[in-house]
Amino acid sequence: MPIVQLAAIAACALLAALVVFQAALIAGAPLGRFAWGGQHEVLPAKLRIGSGTSIALYALIAYVALAKAELAAPLVSEGFTAVACWVLTGYFSLGIVLNGISRSKPERKVMTPTVLVLTALYLVLSLH
Repeated sequence: MPIVQLAAIAACALLAALVVFQAALIAGAPLGRFAWGGQHEVLPAKLRIGSGTSIALYALIAYVALAKAELAAPLVSEGFTAVACWVLTGYFSLGIVLNGISRSKPERKVMTPTVLVLTALYLVLSLH
């Protein structure tokens, strides 16, 4: 299997895990210390809405990976997908910094490496 397809599948697997995590936060699981700055054990309503929005965004982000690897039907141009991969690589790079400076130690320890892996995977996708 080509590396671009492996990167897309790995990215989607990691994004799926984040979807489960965000869904648990929406459901009231006491995991807030790992997200949104870690200030709430159980998320308040506004942050639960943010978690719902994150789930929708993860679906779009996963689609970009699958489209770039030619594992999904092209709904947008190859040029758009290529630019989107680079934008997401930059976005995840920023996430490394933001998660790395979080006041929440659990968030720093879990989400910083998670977004580092996503950055590497989207960089692989961007380069192919």
